[in-house]
Amino acid sequence: MKFGVTLSNRGVLVGLTTPADLLKLADAVEASPHMDSVWCGDALFVNRRLDALTLLAAVAGRTERVLLGPACMGSFALRDPLVFAYEWASLDVLSGGRTRLVACAGGGAGPLWEAESAAMGVRPDDRRKHMIENMQVLRHLWTKDNEPFEGQFVRFSGVTLEPKPLQSPCPIWLATNAERLSHGQADSGGSDFALRRVGRVADGWMTHSVSPEGFQRSWQLILDAGREQGRDMSGFDHVLYHHINVNDDRDAALADSKKFLDLYYTANYSKERLEAWLTYGTPRDCIEHLKRYKAHGCKRVTFRISTMGDPMAQLQRVTEEVLPFV
Repeated sequence: MKFGVTLSNRGVLVGLTTPADLLKLADAVEASPHMDSVWCGDALFVNRRLDALTLLAAVAGRTERVLLGPACMGSFALRDPLVFAYEWASLDVLSGGRTRLVACAGGGAGPLWEAESAAMGVRPDDRRKHMIENMQVLRHLWTKDNEPFEGQFVRFSGVTLEPKPLQSPCPIWLATNAERLSHGQADSGGSDFALRRVGRVADGWMTHSVSPEGFQRSWQLILDAGREQGRDMSGFDHVLYHHINVNDDRDAALADSKKFLDLYYTANYSKERLEAWLTYGTPRDCIEHLKRYKAHGCKRVTFRISTMGDPMAQLQRVTEEVLPFV
């Protein structure tokens, strides 16, 4: 398995961390032989945080080998795809071709969700349509010069994007998740329709809060859908977006993560809900839990270090006492 860290960029706004500490954590991931990726959350006006693109650019400037991506890009459907194509291509060039763009429509409901969509001129019911079309716009601009594009929402002609991404093709993954759960794990990483769409149009997959068995079922559905389209799925990648807390006192680990995640997401999570996306307890507990995912075909995990304590100390325990033995 391969492992990464999801930087808690929302934590800056709620007093859990600082920008400098986020970058130090990214440095530690870069230095660890057991980790190979750095991710961060993304949103505009819902779940506000440091901008993902800016943070990833800062990480790119101080690292040389780790992959870089959002977990996931909830604002993707709302961003101007022509401008974003330029920004992401520049990030890929600056990073030496290390980006993994993970597109999603953004999760949410209620007044803030409605207001965010309205402010950006996108109907909430059309966010997934914008997501797919924006992917098409990016690929068009990254591979063609001065060719017109005609979509449902975007039309242009007479433009050429430079620089192009260093990677060709520059990968665009899709995130799928079961409906936001009030408790428990899901037995699938999303609806069958959404999973099959990943296999048909994306270059990789991200999900969370799914059981090992559900992960395996979802992954197989994605692979089958891609092969039915005649795609070569041998290099198709994925990542489980997850949390971790290593503590010799299992109950203390869960309590620490709950305090962190409740504050981070302005929530009051049940034990069942926390356990849906959390590996916690003694090193042995964590090793055995992650081995279950490994046995069911999970190849890559990214962890948010969910502690009210020192995330660097927690990362050290993860990299020294857990990951070498998974």
